Amino acid sequence: MKFSVFQVSRKGGREKNEDRMGYCYTRESGLFVLADGMGGHPEGEVAAQLALQTISALYQKEARPLVRDTTEFLSAALMAAHHQIIRYASEKGMLDTPRTTVVAAILQGTGATWVHCGDSRLYVVRDGELLTRTRDHSYLEQQNAGVIKLERINRNILFTCLGSPSKPVFDIAGPVVLQQGDKLMLCSDGLWGSLTDAEIVRHMSANSVSDAVPDMVEHALRNGGEHGDNVTVLAMEWETPDAFESTRGVSTDSIMDGVFASTIQAGVLDTGVEDLDDAAIERSIAEINEAIRRSAAKKV
Repeated sequence: MKFSVFQVSRKGGREKNEDRMGYCYTRESGLFVLADGMGGHPEGEVAAQLALQTISALYQKEARPLVRDTTEFLSAALMAAHHQIIRYASEKGMLDTPRTTVVAAILQGTGATWVHCGDSRLYVVRDGELLTRTRDHSYLEQQNAGVIKLERINRNILFTCLGSPSKPVFDIAGPVVLQQGDKLMLCSDGLWGSLTDAEIVRHMSANSVSDAVPDMVEHALRNGGEHGDNVTVLAMEWETPDAFESTRGVSTDSIMDGVFASTIQAGVLDTGVEDLDDAAIERSIAEINEAIRRSAAKKV
């Protein structure tokens, strides 16, 4: 498996940057995750970090070196992250819970499968065109889809997220078969809120991800102004083995079974968040395996 990858997070006009992103991979599989901690609630950066830590910890337990069922895994891992945030708030005796959006993608073989909750987006660009992108879980996008009608629309009003007392709503898509040169991007609303889809596609199509992403982020920060949002982007370009020439590329061919590489760090916050304990990981893995077993039974 070979791909080029670039990630960056820049503080906008907000008091602090509550966005988090990262990726990890085995010889035959890769996980990409981005979370945007929600303002208006306490410790959004903790919720975002917990989402990354939980999903990546479960992935590193399950990908040996492949995830058996990516759809079931992403569904169960997202719910495990949600429960971990709720548990954190309960242990801290918090009156309000930390909350975050999340978007995560798994690449295996030649396919990509992803899940998202909230308004952090995933884009797939192919041959200079937008192949697909996620639909936000916001009142504006739902109104555009003819589901909800409101006289005054605010795109910042989300009806689902991780960490909320109510069960999160999420969407899963894929697997989408990737072709050489396809570019997949995860981003917070700080990017797409300041750039149109057409501008994003133009940037992604014109250059490699290592050049396109910094350029897009600079444009988004400039358009957002002094009160603009934080801007976080994680993007990759899919490359076939015989065409692998990127100087910033990742080749997983030399990775041994059971070995992982990761940019997702645990325990890096000043809030006391530490690695998930083994019991919590094992409980979540058991839930994932049970979901996969039930799914397989239905297909028989």
